[in-house]
Amino acid sequence: MQSDVSIKRFKQFPRLMWIFLFGSFITRGSYYMVWPFLAVILYEKFALSATEVGLILSGAAMISVFTSFIGSALSDRIGRHRLMYLTGVLYIISFSLLAEADTITAYVVVMTLCSIATSLWRPLTSAAIGDIIADPQTRELAMQSLYFIVNVGCAVGPLAGVWLGLTGEQSSFYITAGAFAILLGLLFWGFRGQAALKSTTNNQTIGKQTDKLADSTQQPATRRQIITVLWQDKLFQCLIFANIICMFIYAQMDSSLIQYLTRADAPHLLELISAMIFTNAMVIITTQFLLLKLMSGFSITARIQFGLVLLMISQVWLAVNPIDLFWGWIGAVIIISLAETITFPTMNVHIDRLAPQHLRGAYFGAASFYEFGFAFAPLGGGIMLDHFGGFWLFMSCAALSVLVIYLYGISDKLPRPNFERL
Repeated sequence: MQSDVSIKRFKQFPRLMWIFLFGSFITRGSYYMVWPFLAVILYEKFALSATEVGLILSGAAMISVFTSFIGSALSDRIGRHRLMYLTGVLYIISFSLLAEADTITAYVVVMTLCSIATSLWRPLTSAAIGDIIADPQTRELAMQSLYFIVNVGCAVGPLAGVWLGLTGEQSSFYITAGAFAILLGLLFWGFRGQAALKSTTNNQTIGKQTDKLADSTQQPATRRQIITVLWQDKLFQCLIFANIICMFIYAQMDSSLIQYLTRADAPHLLELISAMIFTNAMVIITTQFLLLKLMSGFSITARIQFGLVLLMISQVWLAVNPIDLFWGWIGAVIIISLAETITFPTMNVHIDRLAPQHLRGAYFGAASFYEFGFAFAPLGGGIMLDHFGGFWLFMSCAALSVLVIYLYGISDKLPRPNFERL
């Protein structure tokens, strides 16, 4: 019976949702052919220290965080689709330039553009899903499906890269640029279809679901109202702080762990990195909906806290794993991946439920401040690696996991604004 309900909800996805899913698959797959290897490229090309590589990655990500918040909040006023077109063009330009970068300065500038595009795209997509799907259960399934298909792309990308001989090759970024060009064409077709559907079914539910995408007549909130609401929402502020720390921990796998393995001369380095990315994606693909069903009876907060316990265990594992124990690294990645499977999509659902309808873009934009955790992770991790080593980096991350569990425990007791008066 449960599976019949899920199939029915899948059938309720509008055309635009299927475009989001397909587009996420082709863009993430091409992206993960080479992006995780940037730390290796910078080290091998320019012999940079872990701190210097971390500074480059962190600097690009820091700038993108503010752009994401401003852009996502602006999308509530000018329309999600216009900003998505602009972001897609920025993706194409930046990844094409990244395929040709040959100096440190060029890498810094172009990686900043890539990070800005990425940080804009994610909250825009999440907010757009809320705009086109009204039913909360169907919307949760849509967000889970998006996360699922992104990880299918992450699994296929590294394997396709190895098979095509493109793993770690800078020229692979042209493939990513091409994938976004295809996605932009599909989005144009999808948004036109959505607008046409609204005009012919104005009195039906689907018309109501697409009000935001078709520039709804609801009076948008002013900048002052947005700031007032976010300032008064102490629960949301606590979640932002907790998730910044959480993302700092998760991001160590993409940056500091790879730097640690590179500098420690781990055997079969490129194969190990590809295997870790593949394992991460495959665990998510094979367990996501099973875990969703098993944990459906728990509150959102309880689900996230359980994921954080797994995250803490994985960090201790990384700290004590011998450098030459290939399958030990894979085992730790499996635990990280289970934690990620539970926490990441649940965080998006959490924000969706907290956000008032007319401020969804602002809330998802503010949630992009989580990216400060991702942004600071390469620099913070690089400093720790240079001065204290991998053991203390990962043990520190385990301790931070305990802090995040505590913050989630107290979050529900914190005050929120009265949205009806705003």
